[in-house]
Amino acid sequence: MELAELVARRPFPAAGLLIGLTRRCPLRCAHCSTGSDLFTRQEPDGGQLERFVGSFTEENRPDVVMLTGGEPLLLPALAERLSTLARRAGSRTALLSGMFFARSGSGRSGSARDGSTGRRLSGRYGGRRGAAIPPAILRAIRSVDHFSASLDVHHEREVPRADVFRALHRIRAEGVAVSLHLTGTGAADPYLAGLTRAVEEEFGGQVPCLVNEVRPFGRAASWARPARSGPDPAAASPCSMAAWPVVAFDGRVLACCNQDTVDRRPVPAHLDLGHIGADDWATVRRRALESPVLRMLRTVGPTHLAARYGSGPPAGSYCGGCRALGGDEAAMAGAQAVAGGAAGALLDLTAAVRGSREGAQGVVRRHGCAAYAPLVVAGGPALPESEAEEAR
Repeated sequence: MELAELVARRPFPAAGLLIGLTRRCPLRCAHCSTGSDLFTRQEPDGGQLERFVGSFTEENRPDVVMLTGGEPLLLPALAERLSTLARRAGSRTALLSGMFFARSGSGRSGSARDGSTGRRLSGRYGGRRGAAIPPAILRAIRSVDHFSASLDVHHEREVPRADVFRALHRIRAEGVAVSLHLTGTGAADPYLAGLTRAVEEEFGGQVPCLVNEVRPFGRAASWARPARSGPDPAAASPCSMAAWPVVAFDGRVLACCNQDTVDRRPVPAHLDLGHIGADDWATVRRRALESPVLRMLRTVGPTHLAARYGSGPPAGSYCGGCRALGGDEAAMAGAQAVAGGAAGALLDLTAAVRGSREGAQGVVRRHGCAAYAPLVVAGGPALPESEAEEAR
């Protein structure tokens, strides 16, 4: 499964499921949205996770399951079991890692052959040295359909770029599709311009990248600026982030991946889809698909819903306004009137199709760093030339 296939499914309700296996991570990146560290033990119960994923059926399952954290590869056996269960039902699986296991402390340039496959590992950092991956972690990686590595200026202070590139060569040699999740301050960020050129040179355009801007969450809350201004209340601004359920670190299943929503308790009722200890996938999926409020969020967004039907002026930020909807009975009644029943289901589907019309690049333009949207497809240009000049 290539990155573009995964991203293109993002606008479709319940087409994917995000699972945070643990908040633990050996790295302490300055921009970490979850505030992870090695001593944070928040994580869902492994047995409950296996039961929940084991409730998938061929007829009722997410298309994509994304395993993330913290660092999911601190629990490689659990990641492997969850991926195996999901794939058995027909779901495709992906895993996002901070690449702690790739750190070698040294390395060398040059091309080489991987001893286990005979495939040539090309590129400046394609050498065998530093490419060894612990067996349990390699088994977990082999079990997924797609592997994504995080890389940015903060991750590079923890895991050198050369080590990440060597590990990705090794993983590609195993036949697993790979991508990079890159983060920077925007289109004019010279670091992003240099990094994307380095990825292009190293992998010949064959490793796609999802590029995002640093958001003011977690450890970045005190220094990162908001990536974009809020939407016009008079205009519809659909939220695709309310499409895929998210298993949080306490086992609650939420309708949104905004980090404040994932972390803050209590969860607003309209964003609470249940708990993996009590509910199965069919129940969570039904709640996600049939909620009139969630349908309206995915169709017009929280700001427009509050402005059109709410009992008072829209509250604060886009995401803050969404949380506030839970206490607005007028907005809830308006959502029910417009998006209840079969008409609401059709409205929801229409919005999803519209949101996916431009494919993966369109999704990134709306929710990621728009200038780098072409990179989500392998072989896309690194940056429009005018913006590349500005970045330099």
